Amino acid sequence: MSDFIEIYGVSGFGYHGLLEHEREFGQNFTVDVKLKLKKNKASITDDIADAIDYSIIAQLVHRQIVGAPVSLIEHLGQRIATEILANFPVKSVEVAVHKPGAPVGVPVADVVVRLKRDEK
Repeated sequence: MSDFIEIYGVSGFGYHGLLEHEREFGQNFTVDVKLKLKKNKASITDDIADAIDYSIIAQLVHRQIVGAPVSLIEHLGQRIATEILANFPVKSVEVAVHKPGAPVGVPVADVVVRLKRDEK
């Protein structure tokens, strides 16, 4: 039996990218996260004290999006996953970083880097 928390569409304006104009002008990024919980006592007790506050997770993700720039969205995903694993009782985290304005030379709807990290 596994319990999950999923948060979709945490958005923010960041300055991530390899190219100078990405760092100068920035763009919108969106992140989805899926947390596999170690235990979800809250599902049994119905007590907020036993739950993971997903508003804090959403704020953490947003802080990373609008925070210090990185060259690669792979690294942004890794930073998010590392912070979640270090601070919350989860078995694993999946992070999808969306960069719809990625400069790939042809029209695309979105570029997404998706990673999964497990507790150590």
